[in-house]
Amino acid sequence: MIGMKIFTFLLSAGLVAPVFGGLEFQDTEGKHLDVVSDGKVLVRYMYEHDTSTKEKHHETYKPYLHVFDAEGKKPITKGAGGEFTHHRGIFIGWSKIEFGGKRYDRWHMTGGDIVHQKFSKKEVKDGVATFTSVTHWMDGEEKGFLEEERTFSVTEGKFGGRLMIDFQTKLTPVGGEVFLKGDPEHAGVQYRPANEVDKKKTKYLFPNGVTKVKGVKDLSWAAENYTLEGKEYGVVHMNALTNPKGTVHSAYRDYGRFGAFFEKEIKKGESLELNYGFLILDGELPSVEKIDGVWKEWGR
Repeated sequence: MIGMKIFTFLLSAGLVAPVFGGLEFQDTEGKHLDVVSDGKVLVRYMYEHDTSTKEKHHETYKPYLHVFDAEGKKPITKGAGGEFTHHRGIFIGWSKIEFGGKRYDRWHMTGGDIVHQKFSKKEVKDGVATFTSVTHWMDGEEKGFLEEERTFSVTEGKFGGRLMIDFQTKLTPVGGEVFLKGDPEHAGVQYRPANEVDKKKTKYLFPNGVTKVKGVKDLSWAAENYTLEGKEYGVVHMNALTNPKGTVHSAYRDYGRFGAFFEKEIKKGESLELNYGFLILDGELPSVEKIDGVWKEWGR
């Protein structure tokens, strides 16, 4: 009995994970890669690139990660279409990228695509499913000017949430320096809830002392609650200490798109490595103090 109480305390504190089914990958080749637990889809990486029609091209001009509900039946994140069609799941992009004397928009996705090339890693180990997608950020002539190694690691039950999704990426210029530019509304690493979100019920939460993120830099985390079909979901977007300084969060829209933005020059021969975490919960967010504790544990 005492042992059970200790386990329950540690579980509520996010220090141990409950026992879940074995994780595995299910790849619908050329379309999407699922991380599955006991037949339930946890996340779905949308990597198809199809230019056969205007409609298919619009749907597949960049890869992104869908997060699914607890039943594994449907995404709780947004795909193509709806309000701001370029907002899709967990995604990355900048609206003003300078390279070779030209400017490219890999946020709204005008004049070029982000194209998945291959999976360089798929591994399930110690209850964590990890995969790496190599992508090429293309110019208007379908030539890559930026190579990305985008890695997701998915864990069930960690830190007391339903899912913990680690997002790590390495961006390397091809042939010259790249300057990532934009603004908090149109650049960075972002999370977008499904289009059917109840806008009247979207709420945001920040570390102690912060009530609004405008004008605040380098937050350790930002979080939101949003509601779909009467069900409430929580997301904590965590920012690693190793990420570029001067990061600004956009976290105030009623439709729920929120994330971290910065501007950065990547010189020729160098790479930029980024690290973010997304804690997914069913129901209300925990307290600020508990989220602070999770962020400190996650960032070790």
